[in-house]
Amino acid sequence: MEKTAHQATAKDGTRIHWTSAGAGGPPVVLTDGVGCAGYIWRALEPALARGRRVIHWNYRAHGRSAAPADPERMTMEDCVSDLVAVLDAAGEERAVVTGHSMGVQIALELHRRHPQRVAALVLVCGAPGNPLDTFHDSHLLRYTFPYAKQLVLRYPELARLAFRALVPTDFALAYAMTFEVDGARVRRADLVRYLDDLAQVDPPLFVRLLASAGAHDASDHLPRVTAPTLVVAGEHDSFTPLRLSESIHRAIPGSELVVVPGGTHVAPLEDPDLVAEQTLAFLAAHAPTAAPKRARRDGAAGAGGPKKPRRRTGGARPTTKADEAAPHERRSRGQRPRSR
Repeated sequence: MEKTAHQATAKDGTRIHWTSAGAGGPPVVLTDGVGCAGYIWRALEPALARGRRVIHWNYRAHGRSAAPADPERMTMEDCVSDLVAVLDAAGEERAVVTGHSMGVQIALELHRRHPQRVAALVLVCGAPGNPLDTFHDSHLLRYTFPYAKQLVLRYPELARLAFRALVPTDFALAYAMTFEVDGARVRRADLVRYLDDLAQVDPPLFVRLLASAGAHDASDHLPRVTAPTLVVAGEHDSFTPLRLSESIHRAIPGSELVVVPGGTHVAPLEDPDLVAEQTLAFLAAHAPTAAPKRARRDGAAGAGGPKKPRRRTGGARPTTKADEAAPHERRSRGQRPRSR
């Protein structure tokens, strides 16, 4: 898969890095979780790029994007504005917005503010908002995070030293492989990349963005989502529990839900074939590709009403009230994707 590198300029002048691969539209825009710079899309990105244009971008202060001059400009609003800047720089009026973890919130907020820019939504292992309240199905992070944020902002140099010394370690990797993901199905190299990317994010900027995400909630917008929507969930996701994806599915009219059996917060890496197959089928039905544009307004390379969901093959069928009452029983029969 050949990718070209580009830069967009945010409203406040921050340089936002993005890449482009493949051709054909509407394109898919890949939007990460907080602290991430693309590791989750390792398998899905090339599968999508075989048939359409795929754009991946880095949040400000993440990956190859610059940090904002004003550290207070690390908010969800800034991220949504940056995504619009990327779409403009790529010369794309509309796109399939695919988000993982916090990226689900960004995708939903983009639809709230600019619905005309969203051709479809693919929401992967995320919540509509207030993730600090649901992490590991506990309020513990909500109670402890304000103190951690205060310490980081009060002692930024110490926080930087600790972050870079503790995050990319064998202990952190072993903990993640044992308790947070299915270590038998996730490559060690994928989590190493995640920890390395996370360690490069400046802690004061990281906690500011996480605080903004923790206060954000798009739940009220879900019934008004007009774009075709696919929700992908991990059955055993501890970061954003399955019930949150099921609530998104129930609230968005005509949405479809795919549950990865045994999957965790990194379900696209644990069952890449299932996620790619169901995503491609959804896009073929609701956002079919058109011929690529003859000319795009890309940045200089190197410079940096919903349709009724179709029934899936392989056991998919419309969800009933009985289904919603017993989702685990349905998955045990192998009927993983479902639509409302």
